[in-house]
Amino acid sequence: MEELRKIFAAYGGMIIGVLVAIFIFFTGLYKLMVGIILIVVCGYAGNYIQRNKTQVKEKLKKFIDKL
Repeated sequence: MEELRKIFAAYGGMIIGVLVAIFIFFTGLYKLMVGIILIVVCGYAGNYIQRNKTQVKEKLKKFIDKL
């Protein structure tokens, strides 16, 4: 029993993470999570571009010139 406690103390986070990942995979929640992450990332990018228009234009011009 003591060995089991040592293993769980050392790898408890990993075990819980794997169980949560298996649950998310089998229930199909990963599709929802990917969608939510995509919405948040695009919202952040849009906000960044809106607040830094001149810097973004300059970086885009430099990138296009490199191509």
